[in-house]
Amino acid sequence: MCLFSYDDDPDPDERARAVLLYVPVRPEAAGPALRMFRTPLGERTAVGFTGLDLLTAALGAGQSAIRLAEPALRALTEPLGVDRLVVDPVLSAPAVTAVPVRAAQEPARAR
Repeated sequence: MCLFSYDDDPDPDERARAVLLYVPVRPEAAGPALRMFRTPLGERTAVGFTGLDLLTAALGAGQSAIRLAEPALRALTEPLGVDRLVVDPVLSAPAVTAVPVRAAQEPARAR
């Protein structure tokens, strides 16, 4: 028996509600196919977004998506050998800030 009670610990007997994700797909003749991505280290991963606005921000307005619960997405990717799921990834690097040409060409001043 645990001597401490934590309000944020879930009860193991209670089922957690499955989170619905927006999952990017590509159109195929047989129906939509899940898009797989790679981590920076090259590992294949599935991705899901908690909001359509987050998917659009990362992949663009033209990206098709379907809604899947997390367990369903994992069940679809497991036979493919993909066991990693990234939720709400930022798939592009932030914009690079340009250094003004004049500041870059000025010699360093002695202190």
